[in-house]
Amino acid sequence: MLKFFSWITVILWMLLIFYLSQQPVATSNELSSGITERIIETVEIVAPQDNLSVDSIHHTIRKNAHFFIYFFLGIFVLIALKRRVMKGYRKERIALYICVAYSISDEVHQLFVSGRGAQVKDVLIDSAGAAMGILFASLIDSLVKSRARSKQLASKETV
Repeated sequence: MLKFFSWITVILWMLLIFYLSQQPVATSNELSSGITERIIETVEIVAPQDNLSVDSIHHTIRKNAHFFIYFFLGIFVLIALKRRVMKGYRKERIALYICVAYSISDEVHQLFVSGRGAQVKDVLIDSAGAAMGILFASLIDSLVKSRARSKQLASKETV
């Protein structure tokens, strides 16, 4: 049952990416400008002496959105694949292939959206985000397994 829900999570996340990508450029810019404005408001509370404008950080926010949405896609795909028994780092490679393929298909999809286009730079940012998400999830998994093994060994020694 967990296998089913983990793949549902992947599909829902991919649908979110598709939904965001199908927005015309004006709608997409309006959404990211709103997020940028909220970030600036928050930064101004913390550091009131900084004069930030939406234009100065808008591009950075948009590219970070690419990175982080694929960071989480990488984690979700890896979790879904972890339910299968595979040797070595095969799960991680397959997860990365799935994420890169989806990123490429997403950029091709944007060729058909008003005012949008495909950018190789976005595929690279998406791929880096997915790779970091996969690496992060793998490290957390390794730490959890290592800790469980340590506890298991400690309990055997006390017996």
